[in-house]
Amino acid sequence: MMDGGRTGTGPGAVGAAVAAGGMSVELPLWRAISLFRVLALCYALLRYFDSYLAFVHPVAGWIYLGALTLWTLASTRAFSGPQRCTWYVLATDLVLVVTGIVMSGMIDEPSRISRGAPTLPTIWAAGTVLGFAGRGGWRWAAAAGSVIGVANILGHGGPTGDNVHNIVLLMLAGCAIGYVMELARASEATLTRALQVEAATRERERLSRDIHDGVLQVLALVQRRGTEVSPGTSPAGSAAGADLAELGRLAGEQERALRALMSGGPLPAQRETGRPERPQDLRTLLAPYADERVTLSAPGTPVLLPAPAAGELAAAVGAAVDNVRTHAGPAARAWILVEDEPQAVTVSIRDDGPGFAPGRLGEAERAGRLGVSQSIRGRLRDLGGTAELYSAPGEGVEVELRVPRAGSDAPAGLL
Repeated sequence: MMDGGRTGTGPGAVGAAVAAGGMSVELPLWRAISLFRVLALCYALLRYFDSYLAFVHPVAGWIYLGALTLWTLASTRAFSGPQRCTWYVLATDLVLVVTGIVMSGMIDEPSRISRGAPTLPTIWAAGTVLGFAGRGGWRWAAAAGSVIGVANILGHGGPTGDNVHNIVLLMLAGCAIGYVMELARASEATLTRALQVEAATRERERLSRDIHDGVLQVLALVQRRGTEVSPGTSPAGSAAGADLAELGRLAGEQERALRALMSGGPLPAQRETGRPERPQDLRTLLAPYADERVTLSAPGTPVLLPAPAAGELAAAVGAAVDNVRTHAGPAARAWILVEDEPQAVTVSIRDDGPGFAPGRLGEAERAGRLGVSQSIRGRLRDLGGTAELYSAPGEGVEVELRVPRAGSDAPAGLL
């Protein structure tokens, strides 16, 4: 298989190259493996040329080495990268190595074999183990090395000291390089995730600047003007003054929530005192959405959900109701139906508006209008639930929101 103590030189050099970095050095490593196979082939040819007259059947050896040369040249490009070096290529490599080892025991003199004569492929076998190490890690390298070791013991001289020595070197080199490859890939994946987080942070900072220059200033202005107006001083009467004051209050709440979101801190509604939250009755949260155009139908008993889940579900229902008021027309009506089931809570919002054509939601999302994808589907996705929309032109829209009870953090007795 190999030749004394010199057999570990090639794999050791490649192992140092692997240890130098992660995926950024993987392609150079594969090129090094490809070059090693060519150099190992040259070494095998020179060794056989120097001793072929001592073989019982030297022609058979030349035929094998000719086939090995053709395969090495044909597979050089395949060993230039992990995508090209398929398992089929590696299996063919392994078959050639085992064939050469077995042939060595058949065409050589028994006396030469007992004295530790090298096999036909010599150190070319190490290239196969390196290929398995690069493709599948240390476990596959160990498997390939084991097959080659068994072939050496059974087909070329038995368990001699030289054979055991060479097999141990091959296994150690292959497993070490495979393990280093796995560590390098894991490190590269960690680095990639860190770079993605950094890029997301920079994008968040850029968006924060843009929001600060626009949206936050507008919200602050609306809040200030709203607090300056009282129902008695409003030029349009007390009703308009009350509306402006309410608008100012809402603008202030949204400004604080947006600032908290920009800074990465908890939203105002999420700042707790450390005490566990009590489950909330979903009916109470949905009641403000009912008016002369929106009818709410709910069970007569409380529909209890963990406070965060109830708040998010109610917010998704509010987004659906807002869509009805904005897009269904002034005469459209809507119906909210709450179903309290043992495994889940389902809320359906149906309207008698004009509906929309298939593909309209996708067009809206591509245009940057994310009300359905974020305010409705996004909320339900975060809760582990589902949001389904059904519509056709002239048939209105039905939104079905379903939140499972399994895995919720409310007390088991309440769910």
